[in-house]
Amino acid sequence: MREITLGEYEKSSGLSLSSVERDTLHTGLPSVTIEPVPGTEGTYHLTPGSVVGAIEIDGLSVVIEPKIGIVNLLSMACYAIGMVKFDREAFDFLEEYALPDVLALALAAQAHRAFSHGLLHGYLVEEQALLTVRGRVRFAEQVGRRLDFPIPVELRYDEFTGDILPNQLVKAAAHRLARARLRSHRARRNLGWVAGMLAEVSLREFPPARVPEVAFDRLNGHYRGVVALARLVLRHGAFESGRGGVRARGFLMDMNTVFQEFLTQALREELGASPRTLRSDRELEKLTLDHGRRVTLEPDLTWWDGPTCTFVGDAKYKNLTSHRVPNSDLYQMLSYATALDLPGGLLVYALGEVDDASYEIRHSGKRLDVASLNIAGTLDETLRNVRTIAKRVVLLRDEARGVRL
Repeated sequence: MREITLGEYEKSSGLSLSSVERDTLHTGLPSVTIEPVPGTEGTYHLTPGSVVGAIEIDGLSVVIEPKIGIVNLLSMACYAIGMVKFDREAFDFLEEYALPDVLALALAAQAHRAFSHGLLHGYLVEEQALLTVRGRVRFAEQVGRRLDFPIPVELRYDEFTGDILPNQLVKAAAHRLARARLRSHRARRNLGWVAGMLAEVSLREFPPARVPEVAFDRLNGHYRGVVALARLVLRHGAFESGRGGVRARGFLMDMNTVFQEFLTQALREELGASPRTLRSDRELEKLTLDHGRRVTLEPDLTWWDGPTCTFVGDAKYKNLTSHRVPNSDLYQMLSYATALDLPGGLLVYALGEVDDASYEIRHSGKRLDVASLNIAGTLDETLRNVRTIAKRVVLLRDEARGVRL
């Protein structure tokens, strides 16, 4: 199998591709731009977008490395999904390991730690018809279904079992990663151990948009790390699919999504705000620009004081070499501020993309602020940098509320 390694947003040197390989890449990995090298035949530049990870497509193995590094990427993603802070050593594996391998190794390591005291069990309510009495008899169902027959008996009882949600999430994540093409024999072996430990647990399907959360307490707190990694895998793209006759499998993550989710969670934590107060686009009720409610808007961040919105912001993860804010981003933020009747809004970019700036909009009295967030350091350093963004949020919210500064 041919292997190609690329860097996020980096144009590759000229790569020789057959027409079949070129078309396969175009179909199976549309986030990669393919440009022919002038003056050559069958040679192309490949430029990935914000999607990183590894994928196997009909004989091609493509790795896209994140520009902030796998450790920083996974640290941010796990914090965003469950406010879990891992030591850097949790993802500190060999440099040649691709993102799926690192995730598989980290999941197995956290599973080993979680299972060291035995597999977590819990009580599930079961309703069955049995030949012996157990738990409570469901008299209404017994009379309605069995008439004068005494057996089987309709029962409801509590079953103490390991087939509970935390274990089901871990098993589903291990299964998905195992179906990706892992380069590390150690990763494959360790996932096999996880599968063996969870042999009696049901294998469930969890759609990426509906991966359930787990409530933690003193009894299951030792599962927090492995569940965070499992939910990350299930939400972000371990997949196997067919598109246009091309088979593809692997693990991909969109840095746009990771950056937005991280910024949202970090700001909530810093500002002591709930998801109901500081909402992401997924928690937002329908917002429109026009009176006819035909032009819909989906800002990444909005702050609500009851029914009133007092802040709007957007997270932007782009590859901007000019350090200038794209006009389209400013137009978008202006439409948000206009629709919500706010004095302005905030655009937050990853550091290095744009310079901090403020734009006073003519004839509207609105001000659009631009801020950058450094995500290149450790998780703790990045969280400290979020404090600066949080202060900008508070200032804009106070201005909207008419608070004198």
